Amino acid sequence: MRFAKYHGLGNDFLVVDLRDVRGDEAAAVQDPAVVRALCDRQFGVGGDGVLAVLRSESADARMRVLNSDGSEAEMCGNGIRCVAKELFDRGGVHKDRIAIETGAGQLSCAIDAIGGVARTVTVAMGKPRLLRGEIPMTGPANERCVEAPLELAGRTLAMTCVSMGNPHAITFVGSRDEARRLAETVGPSVENHAWFPHKTNSEFAHVISRREIDLVVWERGCGITLACGTGACATVVAAVLTGRCDQASDVLVHLPGGDLIITVSDQLAGVQMRGPALHVFDGDFDPRAVAPRP
Repeated sequence: MRFAKYHGLGNDFLVVDLRDVRGDEAAAVQDPAVVRALCDRQFGVGGDGVLAVLRSESADARMRVLNSDGSEAEMCGNGIRCVAKELFDRGGVHKDRIAIETGAGQLSCAIDAIGGVARTVTVAMGKPRLLRGEIPMTGPANERCVEAPLELAGRTLAMTCVSMGNPHAITFVGSRDEARRLAETVGPSVENHAWFPHKTNSEFAHVISRREIDLVVWERGCGITLACGTGACATVVAAVLTGRCDQASDVLVHLPGGDLIITVSDQLAGVQMRGPALHVFDGDFDPRAVAPRP
């Protein structure tokens, strides 16, 4: 079976087009043990996850996000750009706007192509979910969580929580170095905190100015990654909610793997993410022969 290795700012994936693959073989590719084996960077291909491209009755395709630990995520911002590029460049969906069904709903991806090859993708990420019940997290379902104190590792974090179809917990800190240190030391505890029944992604952000943010993300099911598209979106939403950034203004988000441009529209009506997607190489594997290492 063919796979394509892609990355969005170093957040790397195996994209597997299963639209014309028979049921048993398609199911084998999506088996958690196979996903873990494929994503193993020493014994497998290596990646932050597997993106299964499936048929959709309402969109051009459906994307299923399988994390490197075999768990499933509702949405992946860097991943959807990679899937959109695969569909546009080689998947027979050669049009300026591609609709992709995800666990967070159907999203529109605008393609910026040069010479018939997609270079950047702008994704209409939809309206952020701000209520505790929508994220989901514990506490009164109809309340927001904005800079709520969370005691961890002997310090208090002011936590703002947002869902972009998947949960995020954002903390603003004083420097890029502090963001990295906290992601490494506190990120796992935030991911697994009792506040979050489905666990959470955890963002540590340093606001440089009203239009620029440094960000390090501990991703649920992956650990620290070089970039997180939904995390960048959620962080800018949190910055707007706390008065650190402005609505209807492009915000440049610096992640370890590169930059994304995030725009939160007026009245928090939607979020737009713009960034690159790159094809790295193609390969083949037999999902029935892939097994986890002893």
